[in-house]
Amino acid sequence: MAAQTFIAISELHPNFSHPKVAGIIIGKTDVKSFPDRKHIGVDRFTFGFTIKDSPDFFINVTAWGNDVYVNELSNCFSTGDCVIVENPLVSRKDPEKGDKFCPTTPSLYRLLVTEAHSQVCLCADTGAIDRLLPLIHLPVKDSGDFYSLGDIVANGQKLDGTVINILAAVKSIGELKQFTTSDRRKGQRLEVKLFDDSVSSFPLVCWDREAIQLVQTLIPKETVLFIADAKISFDSFRNGMTATVNSKTIITVNPDTREASLLFSYAKEASESGALDQDEKPEDVPVDSITDVYTVSQLKQKAQENPEAFFGLTYSFISKLDLDSSVSKVIRTRCSRCKFLVSEDGQSCTNLLCPGRDQFFSSTTGFDLLVDFTDHTGTLHAATLRSPVAEKALGCTTEEFTGLTDDERTAMKWKFLLERCKIYVKILPCIKARTGIKGVVLDCSVADPGEVKQHMSALLQRP
Repeated sequence: MAAQTFIAISELHPNFSHPKVAGIIIGKTDVKSFPDRKHIGVDRFTFGFTIKDSPDFFINVTAWGNDVYVNELSNCFSTGDCVIVENPLVSRKDPEKGDKFCPTTPSLYRLLVTEAHSQVCLCADTGAIDRLLPLIHLPVKDSGDFYSLGDIVANGQKLDGTVINILAAVKSIGELKQFTTSDRRKGQRLEVKLFDDSVSSFPLVCWDREAIQLVQTLIPKETVLFIADAKISFDSFRNGMTATVNSKTIITVNPDTREASLLFSYAKEASESGALDQDEKPEDVPVDSITDVYTVSQLKQKAQENPEAFFGLTYSFISKLDLDSSVSKVIRTRCSRCKFLVSEDGQSCTNLLCPGRDQFFSSTTGFDLLVDFTDHTGTLHAATLRSPVAEKALGCTTEEFTGLTDDERTAMKWKFLLERCKIYVKILPCIKARTGIKGVVLDCSVADPGEVKQHMSALLQRP
C-alpha cells in the first residue's frame, strides 16, 4: 500500500469521497451506551479516539453502532497503535454538542465511523508506521504551556473546576479499585502519584479503563507525562487539590520536549538519591521510642503486607560494609537542598531543576554507605547508612576516616562484621530495590550479649 493514498488530516473536507486517513492513536475513550431515540428499548453504543498524522494536526474519530460492532472495534486497538480509517464521514465539529466533551483539536472537522460505511484497521504500511510512531511523544499543546505542581498547589482553590495542562513525573501507581454504583453499573478507579521539582507528591485520578490501562504500563520514577486538559478539583476529604483524567484529556508519555527532558533528569537523580523514598512517610521518630523487635524475615514480611513506612529494631550482623572501598565511594557530597550528588569541589548543583539553583550553593559531605544485615532468617540488602548516624556508629568523623590507613579501615569494618549489632531501622517500600523494600539505618551499635539472648528467645517463642 503506498503512503500517498492517505489523505492528510490537515486537508480533510466533507466533500471528499471515500477518504482514507492513517494516524497514530494518541487518546481513546471507553465504550458507552445511550438509549436509541428512534427505537425504544434499544441502546446505541459509541466510543471515541484521537489520531495524529503530523506534528501539528490531529482529529477526533467517533464510532457508533450496536453493542457487538462497537465493542469488537474498540478491542482491536489501543493508544499508541497506528491505524487506517477508511471511508469515515467527515463532518463539521459542533462545539455546543458532543465535541465539547472530546479533546480539543486543530481540525475544523471530526470523523464518524459506522459499520455499514467505514472500516478501521491496524496499519501495516511500514513507511507510514515509521513516520507516525515519533508523533506519540509530541504533546498536543504548546510544550511550555503547563502548570507545575507547585503552581497548582500555590493557586489552590482558585483552580477548582478548571481544565489545565500539567507536566509531571510518575512517582507511584496505586492499586485498581473496582466498585458498583447504586444503579448497578460497574466502575473502576486508579490513582497515580505525580511529582516534580516543586512538589513531592500530587494525586492524578483515572476513572476510564483506557486511561487506567495506559498508566498501568508506566514505570514509576522513570516516566514523565504531559497531561493536556486535566480537570483540577479541590478535594475536601484530603484538604488539597487533585487532577482527574476526563474525556478531553490527552496524556503524552515521555514527551520529546526540552522541559520534559529536564524533568526526566531531575526524576532520575531524585530517585537515585533516595530523596523520593523519604517523602510521604512518617517523620523519623526518636530512636528511644522504637521498641518492636524483628528478625530480618519479619521485617520483610511486614513490609510486604504494609505499604507504609515503619520502624523496628533488629539484632543482626552487618554482612556487607565496604569501608575499604575507595574513599569517594564511602564519603560523598550532596546538595543541601535537593540531595543530589555533586563533586567534592563543586561550586554549584548540577541538577537543572534544583529548587535552590539561583540561591547560594551549599552542600554537605558525609558517609554514604549501603550495608547488608543478616540474621538466622535472612539478609536485608542495601540499607542506607549515612552521616550523622554512620559517624556515631563507626566512631569517627569523615575527616578522621580519610586519614586512616587501608589496614585501619579494614579493622573498623571487621569490628562490625564479626559482632551481632543492635540496628534501629526504618523500612520503606521502594520499587527500584530488587526486593521492593529499602532500609534506612537510624542507629547501629554492637549489641550487649545478654540483651541479644533475652530478645532472641522472645522472638523464637513468637507464633
